[in-house]
Amino acid sequence: MAKAPTVILSNDVKCPQLGLGTWLSPPGEVQKAVKHAIDCGYRYFDCAMLYGNEAEIGQGIREKIADGTVTRDELFIVTKLWNTFHERDQVVPTCRQSLENFGLDYVDLYLIHWPVAQKLSGPFNINLPFDNAACYNHDFVDTWRGMEECVDLGIAKSIGVSNFTNEQLQRVLDAARIKPVMNQVEVTPNLNQKSLIKYCKDRGVQVTAYSPFGSPARPWKKPGDPDVSLDDPKLMSIGKKYGKTTSQVILRYLVELGAIPIPKSQNPKRIEMNIDIFDFTLDDEDMKAMDSFNCNGRAVHAMELMGSNEYPFKK
Repeated sequence: MAKAPTVILSNDVKCPQLGLGTWLSPPGEVQKAVKHAIDCGYRYFDCAMLYGNEAEIGQGIREKIADGTVTRDELFIVTKLWNTFHERDQVVPTCRQSLENFGLDYVDLYLIHWPVAQKLSGPFNINLPFDNAACYNHDFVDTWRGMEECVDLGIAKSIGVSNFTNEQLQRVLDAARIKPVMNQVEVTPNLNQKSLIKYCKDRGVQVTAYSPFGSPARPWKKPGDPDVSLDDPKLMSIGKKYGKTTSQVILRYLVELGAIPIPKSQNPKRIEMNIDIFDFTLDDEDMKAMDSFNCNGRAVHAMELMGSNEYPFKK
């Protein structure tokens, strides 16, 4: 299967237009998923220290490098700095810890996971990350200085942010010595983020779309919450027109919005299908139909962070 095409980031680094998400990928399965994805042409892998599976992902990656399927420089590995490591002097050691977990020398992109800083009052528990953690006022521009040091040291090729508003991103851009190349945010048909994507692109910042199907397995989901329905008649009609599944239509829509989707799956067939979206384009009528789903239906609210002065979803 063909690899995803690439976009050129503002620092001239090539980034694939689709990746494999790994949040909630369970132990014992994510390593197999990563290896199968590499065989299917995936080169972008989205990770985070918080997900607790960097070691397994790294093992899968190293095995595929060792067997000659792929070289390290063909891959685009992303991981993220968690909220409890926002102090400038914690950033480089935390990035190095992720590298040790992966068994790699560098990551291709290192992101500030949230604009919110938290202090630990007890041991960090990766399974209960908000336990023993309280929000406190901290300027993420200071955190950004630590991110820039990761580039200086060669342990991160590129740096960016995640879950930042336009205003928060602008504060980083105005202060940065090394500019952020990416803002990773939730983008779905229910939350198409058109204005945020335009704001980022106008400033040379690419957008990665997490939870492209609305994170149906999210643990905090409540009855009545908006869902991205893969059985919606409008979606099914568009899929039939192109000979594609409704999930493929959604991913194609996000690509045409200008985002880089990172669908998560352990299912080999779905992994194969999710990257098979670069042989068709949606026409204007279909894009308008997809736009009609937009209802500000956010799936990831991070309510535990609402006490922060930098909580990004206040509006």
